[in-house]
Amino acid sequence: MSTLPDPAQHRKVDHAIEPLIYRRWSPRALSGEAITDEEMLTLFEAARWAPSTYNEQEWHFLYARRDTPQWPAFFGLLMKDNQTWCQHAAMLVVILSHKVFSKNGKPNPVHLFDCGSAFENLALQGTAMGLVVHGMAGFDFERARRELQVPDDYDIAAMFAVGRPGDPEQLPEKLRQMEVPSDRRPVQQSIQEGRLSETLTLNPTTGGYENHHHHSGNSRGAAACKHQRAAHELCPSARGGERTLSDSKA
Repeated sequence: MSTLPDPAQHRKVDHAIEPLIYRRWSPRALSGEAITDEEMLTLFEAARWAPSTYNEQEWHFLYARRDTPQWPAFFGLLMKDNQTWCQHAAMLVVILSHKVFSKNGKPNPVHLFDCGSAFENLALQGTAMGLVVHGMAGFDFERARRELQVPDDYDIAAMFAVGRPGDPEQLPEKLRQMEVPSDRRPVQQSIQEGRLSETLTLNPTTGGYENHHHHSGNSRGAAACKHQRAAHELCPSARGGERTLSDSKA
């Protein structure tokens, strides 16, 4: 039986961080074994302690475990490519995010940011426990809202699968080739001191954005910079290829 790759053999950090952070990745090879009630609650306990604005704790998790009456409804939300490997998951989860403040009903502009923090806590806890936690965008959002009876004041943020590591050799060839921890662009490509006064262009090799200086007093250049960033955000092909709904997190 083949085992999952070791992230430490595929990732090299440029600055010393906690190993748990770079050991976290998103395999697809799952064994089909169940997780215990205590393991499930431990994952959600980790999410519980995420930071949130005014301690709103905007996240809400809807879950279905294998071989339960809830499983078919959750599994049916997934795109076909994700169903291929998620059939061996122990649990599927839909993350909801409350869009408004509970105290006054006003829009909360950072609700998704806070939910992302909760998921990262859960994913890191899963790594520490030797479990697979794999986030996904590849599912039918509208069907999820309809079939899971999600009210309008909640956003559907994402789905994720949880399970025990499996044998990568059991994956279809296309997915087997992807079963390697992905790298990250250098930190310098994600940060900038001061205001954003440069044009960002996508490097197709690294997948990151690179800075190219222009004169800060040139209004036409600033407008072009803004237009280019908007094009990258709105047009997936401008980022080096269209991202399908079956894409998932690494």
